[in-house]
Amino acid sequence: MEIETLAELDDHLASGESLRGVRLQDLDLTGYGDRLAADGDLTGLVVLGGKVPLPVAHLLLERGAILFPGIADAPVDPWRGLYFASDLYEGLEHGYAHTRDAKAYAWFVDARLRTDAYCTLVRAIHDDSVTDHLDEFVFGRSVVGIMGGHALQRDSAAYASAADLGHTLAEEGHLVATGGGPGAMEAANLGALCRSRPAVEDAIGRIATVPGFRSDITTWAESALSARLAVVGDEPPVPSDTLGPSARSLGIPTWFYGHEPPNVFCDVIAKYFSNAIREEGLLARSNAGVVVLGGAAGTVQEIFQSVTPLYYAADEGPLPPLVLVGREHWTERVPVWPVLTAIAAGRPMAEAIHLVDEIDEVLALLPSPTP
Repeated sequence: MEIETLAELDDHLASGESLRGVRLQDLDLTGYGDRLAADGDLTGLVVLGGKVPLPVAHLLLERGAILFPGIADAPVDPWRGLYFASDLYEGLEHGYAHTRDAKAYAWFVDARLRTDAYCTLVRAIHDDSVTDHLDEFVFGRSVVGIMGGHALQRDSAAYASAADLGHTLAEEGHLVATGGGPGAMEAANLGALCRSRPAVEDAIGRIATVPGFRSDITTWAESALSARLAVVGDEPPVPSDTLGPSARSLGIPTWFYGHEPPNVFCDVIAKYFSNAIREEGLLARSNAGVVVLGGAAGTVQEIFQSVTPLYYAADEGPLPPLVLVGREHWTERVPVWPVLTAIAAGRPMAEAIHLVDEIDEVLALLPSPTP
């Protein structure tokens, strides 16, 4: 049993139930010493991070609990879970290098720390916490994954089309999930976040003067945060544990590709250190299908990763569709489509893969969200 809020802890203590086997995650236990001690034997209680004053820590340890302390010298809180854009871009006024996102990437690639057991443990705990919160966030939602390259420029017609696709899917009731980076990913997240097509057009107009991130991430991010403010206002973000049912835009990026900064047009951001966990998590949660826009190596990897479960699926009902957009791109420039049709021949997968020319053709191929 996991307890993640003090209200939940209060209810559990008031119930008189044992704390054996309970996990207390990221809680401030100041003032809880006597109440926890009333349980007697605390063997099996696990305290994960949070604030644990020394007297409370001594009491817990003496009675058999296990404590995983907070991490003081890492740029991330491993127990945090999901992020908001404001979390990752905290410090941007001093330049991107001063943000939490940039510091986390620098820490991740530091050669002295890559094989350090302590840092490896911190990263593993962090990614597990992200997964835990992400599962809760998407539970019961119809999720459509949109894949595409990071190089797509904000002032291009293709960017506007990707934003329109994200908006259309969100209006239909889908949660739009992307790899959380720039380019096509940003466009889809932007479209999903906006509540009207005029808002989509206005947001693109605000950021089109900074078409890409490569020359100056700081200016690229500042323009996006300004556009986001115009879309959602300046109210503090709603806690992610209550936002799930109303969320429209989800980003799942990784510090493995730290040269790609996260886009800010997501209701929440599930950022991982492990790209393998991130890739699998993004595709596995796209239960209503995956739409693939133009892209290169990373996008091709995502295509074939999503193909594997389709290839081995038994004939037990409709499979989530995989829709490639751009016939010329996927048959000539990056000829993935002939490979897909060849391996799908004679298998249920053949009914799940689609190649279309226009984004307008996508919606009809996806299942409708369950009310």
